[in-house]
Amino acid sequence: MRSSASHFPFLFAAAAIIILLGLAGCASEPTPADTRISPAPAIQAPPTPPQQQRPVAPPSAPASTPSRAPAPTVMLGIDVLEAGGFREIAGKRIGLLSHPAGVNRFGVSTIDVLLRAKNAKLVALFGPEHGIYGNIPASQNITDTIDKRTGLPAYSLYGKNRRPTREQLKGLDALVIDLQDIGVRSYTFSVCMKYAMEACFDNDVEVIVLDRPNPLGGLKVDGPILDRTLFSGVGQYQIPYIHGLTMGELARMAAGTSGWLDVSADIRGRLTVVSMRGWRRSMRWPETGLRFVPTSPNVPDFAACVGYAMTGLGCQIGGFRHGIGTQHPFRGLSYNGRPVDQLLRDLNALRIPGIGFRKVTLAAPNGSAKGIGIYVDVVDWNDWRPTELSFHLMKLACIYAPANAKNPFAAAKSSDARSFNIHTGSLWWWNTIVKEGARIDVPLFMRAWQREAQKFQQASRPFWLYN
Repeated sequence: MRSSASHFPFLFAAAAIIILLGLAGCASEPTPADTRISPAPAIQAPPTPPQQQRPVAPPSAPASTPSRAPAPTVMLGIDVLEAGGFREIAGKRIGLLSHPAGVNRFGVSTIDVLLRAKNAKLVALFGPEHGIYGNIPASQNITDTIDKRTGLPAYSLYGKNRRPTREQLKGLDALVIDLQDIGVRSYTFSVCMKYAMEACFDNDVEVIVLDRPNPLGGLKVDGPILDRTLFSGVGQYQIPYIHGLTMGELARMAAGTSGWLDVSADIRGRLTVVSMRGWRRSMRWPETGLRFVPTSPNVPDFAACVGYAMTGLGCQIGGFRHGIGTQHPFRGLSYNGRPVDQLLRDLNALRIPGIGFRKVTLAAPNGSAKGIGIYVDVVDWNDWRPTELSFHLMKLACIYAPANAKNPFAAAKSSDARSFNIHTGSLWWWNTIVKEGARIDVPLFMRAWQREAQKFQQASRPFWLYN
């Protein structure tokens, strides 16, 4: 994935710092919501204040769930669907849009769960970027095929078409969507869901979203709201870079907000969201008790989700690189030509709230040369503003640029500028950093974006499913 599910592609070398280029219990248990494009759902009570949260621990490899471990407290949408006897899909011919992270709380694929539903018939599979089995590199087009494991047609929504076609939807009563997002605007799964909703609504096919946690929780909102002129395959909603919504809530907001979906005004789409049980907005992924299944090749764990939000934008243009080998994707930092110790001093001098930096040394895969880089820690979750580091990295890149050269943003190729802008989402920022370079006032932008993000969060509350 790039920065959306389209992360910015990764290149791994064996020596020093490895570059990763480019950039992805409810207070009361709600019943599944049947939402039409209008009217919008009724406003719910404001959420309860979050409890004080612990700092994020240093990353470790995701542990497999022991076979005798107690069931996680959080029931995912697929768990709730099955526990209810599959009533939302009873008597229906269904398609499924999903990927490897589409599993129930015990790690069983949603494909297999739906295949054993006796009162419904799964007849087609649809895959997002990286494919149904998550084994396709970022940004690579995928062709339609027949799934060898199930014998079902497997349609790609990341190939010659990005929306299900009328022919692919023919004979379906409903399309079930079970995609695990990471809470970041530029991750392509939310765009894939939007395109699928539009196609289904245009063809009178019901959309059923099986909800999942936002790994970053439901309280963080941060970063610029996407300029409408920058809509693309990595962003199709005017939302902050960190939006604080689950996929089900985002689907409700898209269906319930005029102009968010590209459908005819007289279309009344059918949207059902099967809500989770046991999830609260203050929960980050580790507090759900669920095993994290990689959402894409370079987002293998919760630590990478946090890092993606924090460093992805800042390493697109300017020379900063993120990732230390294959062990810490999106959590490491280096800059070619700057000693690690100097970089560490410069980063600490920024005094960015909520985060800290430390030097780490790693052995190369062959055990020979060592890589040295800086690992970014979140030391206070409440003070942490996820995107702030990235914008300081952009300014620092301008400071590091040679005195006789243009700042790297002013010197960028048009294709690089376009990629940067559709991910970052703010032409105001782009035009200013191109003009001012190292003189840009980062706090000015952060304050303005925070105000806009808070307004967005208030506007999104009518579509919340969880407190």
